[in-house]
Amino acid sequence: MANKVEVKELLDAGVHFGHLTRRWNPNMAPYIYMERNGIHIINLYKSAAKMQEAGDALAKIAASGRKILFVATKKQAKEIVAEQAEKANMPYITERWPGGMLTNFVTIRRAVKKMASIDRMKKDGTFNTLSKKERLQVDRLRAKLEKNLGSISDMSRLPGALFVVDITREHIAIKEAQKLNIPIFAMVDTNSDPREVEYVIPSNDDASKSINKVVSYVADSIVEGLSERKASKDSKKEKAENEEKEPKAPKAAVKQPEAEAPSKDAEDKKAMQEAKKDVKLESKKETLDKASSNEEE
Repeated sequence: MANKVEVKELLDAGVHFGHLTRRWNPNMAPYIYMERNGIHIINLYKSAAKMQEAGDALAKIAASGRKILFVATKKQAKEIVAEQAEKANMPYITERWPGGMLTNFVTIRRAVKKMASIDRMKKDGTFNTLSKKERLQVDRLRAKLEKNLGSISDMSRLPGALFVVDITREHIAIKEAQKLNIPIFAMVDTNSDPREVEYVIPSNDDASKSINKVVSYVADSIVEGLSERKASKDSKKEKAENEEKEPKAPKAAVKQPEAEAPSKDAEDKKAMQEAKKDVKLESKKETLDKASSNEEE
């Protein structure tokens, strides 16, 4: 279970500051506490409850072995998200969202494999056989792929969930995830529509302090889920090893019937010899002849 969220910590991080009242989305009304100086103030008690709920769900997804893709391309969120995602050992996108990242995942995987093939070329010496111009082109291609897709090189299949900072900015990622029914966890400010997200965390998605507070909490929840998974695996492995080490109980010997001692009596010996002789069966004719001769007598 994820750690408890302290409202005071959220207040200190400025999670409660929303957008200007004229830029609000009416669907965010349930999460707004009040208006002050033309700015909407988010209800931090609801934010804390939603963070706890999202943390628990993400921990379960991580414990199941699925990946959670972090998405944040805005300047103040890039470094924070990259750092926290690496801490949780999860893939992330902090540069431009590559169109079709989820809906055309096969093509994206092909681009990642291209990056791996360039690395192999450099290792086996093929790269050195190219001309200077070709080497320069390959290096540029490798750098471009690394910048855009390097952070998702370990993601071999579609993620189990998406964590997004600012759903208005990342609307393409949201649409792709919705098409594929991938659950979306997001920091939603007062200018965004919470109906597009399964797990809403009402919070300020512009201030770096606020982003750091929410994303670090989410990353800690994922780490907790991963540690639970590891502990479960270790206990199963240990149990299997113990079962192998334990000496197996010897199988109960089948009791053989005692052989009967041969009789020493002369009559018994004679009877045994008679019994061993082949029995000659009479034919039908012989049986009828015997029967008729008995009747005549």
